Amino acid sequence: MYIPKHFEEPRIDVLHALMRARPLATLITLSSDGLNANHIPLLLSAEPAPLGTLRGHVARANSIRSDVANDVEVLAVFQGPDAYISPSWYPTKLEHGKAVPTWNYAVAHAYGSLRVVDDAAWLRAHLEALTSHHEASFPKPWHVSDAPGDYIEKMMAAVVGIEINITRLLGKWKASQNQPAQNQAGVIAGLGVRADARSLAMAELIKVKSTGA
Repeated sequence: MYIPKHFEEPRIDVLHALMRARPLATLITLSSDGLNANHIPLLLSAEPAPLGTLRGHVARANSIRSDVANDVEVLAVFQGPDAYISPSWYPTKLEHGKAVPTWNYAVAHAYGSLRVVDDAAWLRAHLEALTSHHEASFPKPWHVSDAPGDYIEKMMAAVVGIEINITRLLGKWKASQNQPAQNQAGVIAGLGVRADARSLAMAELIKVKSTGA
């Protein structure tokens, strides 16, 4: 990934926060028929420090279980807020007209080695941790044990676990850092007028990055 210095986000805690907030990753692997991309919710563990481990599960029929190139890194891409940026939001456009559209976004790229885990105890623990994490905010959280035992066993038999030990972690936060303060303010205002969730999330990110955080 091309990362100009002013868009680089090297802080592991910030990257981990995005990965936890937006856990549906695009997992890119190399197989015998070329590159494959699977879209999988991955649960991040901070251990082993500093980069951590990603855990998930896929259908047993998924070729990722048996057809991933050995000794080749896999890549999990986590997408944060993104939004189209109109040059009409830049006050400097009125001065000289030198402005073009762009797209702001935040992404984390996690590289590592993939291990397939075909173990019922491991898978049960993973599924319980995954559902506990995502159900925590619900008034009445669902638990794996809420479903009939034989049904859960049947569902578990159809999947296998995957584990990625993260060896490299890259972050790119493209949030108008290359624009002067008046243009950043103009973009924030423009996104605020659009007022959809994606635009508002990017406006907040620009506010954070404009303070140097």
